[in-house]
Amino acid sequence: MGRGPRYRSSFRRRHDGKTDYHKRLKLLKSRKLRVVIRASNEHMRVQIIQSILGGDKVLISAFSKELSSKYGWNANTGNVPAAYLTGYLAGLRAKTKNIQEGIFDLGVFYHRNRVLAACKGIIDTGIEIPYREEFFPESLEKRIKGYHIEDYAKTLKSNEPEMYEKLFSGYLNEKKISPLKISQLISDSIKKIENKT
Repeated sequence: MGRGPRYRSSFRRRHDGKTDYHKRLKLLKSRKLRVVIRASNEHMRVQIIQSILGGDKVLISAFSKELSSKYGWNANTGNVPAAYLTGYLAGLRAKTKNIQEGIFDLGVFYHRNRVLAACKGIIDTGIEIPYREEFFPESLEKRIKGYHIEDYAKTLKSNEPEMYEKLFSGYLNEKKISPLKISQLISDSIKKIENKT
């Protein structure tokens, strides 16, 4: 550890790798609404935040748990399709409050695919957010629609039926969902979100 009269320790969040204060200052100076996306192991949260003197004001918020309680999403709330739906829900709520543009504030993100899926959900609603095309990998569209889950389930069901039953037991037994029809569940949930928002 550094010593001496000129040594200054960094902020704890900077030291822990959680906050890049130089990047945060640039975002605040832009004076645009910030689209903040955070992921945990089981859920996603998407917020649109206005920076004001004395703190931040949350204008719009969407939480992936809402998908199961209000919009008919019975599958996992921590996967890529659920992240997309959460972003889509936040984007539609922003449109109802006449929010037309913003800027991504992703922070230091570890759940990259889910965060990017939520970003894509917001952009698909028509909110103007600057980004580069290479920001989204080519495989993301397939993952958003749940085709990767369906493909994996088909492979397992034909080659290893016991493993299929074991891995997808949460879908088959508890939630009564066929993992072979996830894409249909996603499109049904999008329609419900559009109708109720």
